[in-house]
Amino acid sequence: MARLLRLARRYWVVTLTLAIGLLGVVLALAGAGEAVPWIFSAYALAIAAWQAVGMVRDILRGHWGLDILAVTAIVATVLVGEYVAALIVVLMLTGGEALEDYANRRAKRELDALLTRTPQLAHRLQDDEIVDVRADEVRPGDLLLVRPSEIVPVDATLRSDETAVDESSITGESVPVEKRAGDTLLSGSVNGQSAVEVVATATAADSQYQQIVALVAEAAASKAPVVRLADRYAVPFTLFSLALAGVAWWLSGDPVRFAEVLVLATPCPLLIAAPVAFIGGMSRAARNGVIVKGGGVLEQLAAARTAVFDKTGTLTYGAPTLVAVRPGNGFGADELLGIVASAEQYSSHVLATSMIAAARERHLPLAEAEWARETATNGVQAKVDGREVVVGKFAFVAEHAPDAARTPIAPGELAVYVAVDGRFAGALLASDRLRDNAKATLARLDELGVHRTMMLTGDAKATADHIAAEIGITRVLADCLPADKVHEVAAVTERPVIMVGDGVNDAPVLAAADVGIAMGAKGATAASESASAVILVDDISRTAKAVEIGRDTVRIALQSIWLGIIVSVGLMLVAAFGVIPATVGALLQEVVDLVTILAALRAIGGRLDAKTMAPAQRATGQITTR
Repeated sequence: MARLLRLARRYWVVTLTLAIGLLGVVLALAGAGEAVPWIFSAYALAIAAWQAVGMVRDILRGHWGLDILAVTAIVATVLVGEYVAALIVVLMLTGGEALEDYANRRAKRELDALLTRTPQLAHRLQDDEIVDVRADEVRPGDLLLVRPSEIVPVDATLRSDETAVDESSITGESVPVEKRAGDTLLSGSVNGQSAVEVVATATAADSQYQQIVALVAEAAASKAPVVRLADRYAVPFTLFSLALAGVAWWLSGDPVRFAEVLVLATPCPLLIAAPVAFIGGMSRAARNGVIVKGGGVLEQLAAARTAVFDKTGTLTYGAPTLVAVRPGNGFGADELLGIVASAEQYSSHVLATSMIAAARERHLPLAEAEWARETATNGVQAKVDGREVVVGKFAFVAEHAPDAARTPIAPGELAVYVAVDGRFAGALLASDRLRDNAKATLARLDELGVHRTMMLTGDAKATADHIAAEIGITRVLADCLPADKVHEVAAVTERPVIMVGDGVNDAPVLAAADVGIAMGAKGATAASESASAVILVDDISRTAKAVEIGRDTVRIALQSIWLGIIVSVGLMLVAAFGVIPATVGALLQEVVDLVTILAALRAIGGRLDAKTMAPAQRATGQITTR
């Protein structure tokens, strides 16, 4: 009952319209039916005048509203004495907002689910006691207890022996994931059937789930102009409807025909179908591990013709392993690795992580630098143990060490060059494995109409060419700086263009592309903020899934619009011959509205995902959609 009262207050005009209708029924049954036409007509004209004021304001702002059809229909039905039809049109007009709100809530169910599951509470273990604190009070290093079926409040590492967690709200994967001591637990995942102890590694604001929630909130609040596909068809549909009604009146000589045609000129397919479809598409994308920041992004994805990829961490796993150390000028292998790892502590590049890990595996001590600075895509400079160390690309190192010499590398390998105090000190070789489903993803993109592919990377040409040849990329540009990537994307003629990357260095080019897609699973915040869409899991195949969802969403939006328009026009043509009374026509209009919205809700895509998942997996053996 309380919920009904809230709805009645929120949609008070709808409530008032229903009350007027009920009053008319009561008066008719009480024998005072002669007052009903006057009450219905006066109320309908008052609503029409109220709507007309807003309509005029919209026209003065340059926006042609479709409400002119409903307002004209109300006035026409009142003038010809069809007062019941007038009240039904008023109900349609005032109830449109409620109908749209319901459809939107249904369409963005997955987006809302992500927002409402934000962890609120944490159980902190301190002094042998369990203290409940707000999630935003947790600090890195805090020891926390996560009880069975509770949400992990912040990013953490597992201290207990093992557990199984449900990461479906983050990755879309419904199968529980086994975790062992030392493994990472993402905030937002749900613990299994055993209570476990975890050590916080980030604050709530910096945790994975909170970043996802921020992206979802931005996506849910977006109102891209593309969603108002109504604007493309509003003027011709309005003019056609008025012309048809006028011709029917002129040919028949009966003004009632004018009203009978106009009550069937429903604007709902144009006003509601497209927004509902696009919100449904965004919700479907979220269910598949992709946050899309607005309906306009889905339309660009649907029309995409070119896909551009970064290499490291995008087409490859972004976890290079050290395969060889080639010291020079009297340096030993362990000494060189220790120097490099000490300098790389101050770099955000994925290669830095692999060098540090390799040094720790060999139990090499890492020294603190007196100072350090990183040059994007080139390398890092640092002063370690009183020596100036330069680590990075050959050209970068050669600027500081004229005696630097290139080292031979095998296909797929990366070379990191080193200079110490202005002298060449050697090179380290690493290898980054190509993603298992990279080739299948590119094949799927080609099936979806994205025929042109490019790779833009800061790595050496030999390494880039090897990767491109292995997966079938058509164009490669190596040794790129961030500015070079932006220039190349801007020069692409076959648009829209998608850019997929994962690192901070990719942020400028992600912003420059028509659609920037960030591989956000590893928390590259700058890249995620610059991107139009963010893949929440470490899976390149979600790029193809995003394009598929974009195409499905636009197709369903247009199908819903044209279904409503064609049915409405067909009924108007029938009504022009006097076959459909005005009251029946007004009721049929409501049926058309409902059918249109149900058609648009198909963009949520549960059946589409179920239908496409198995064939895609059978065909590629790699691509996953959930």
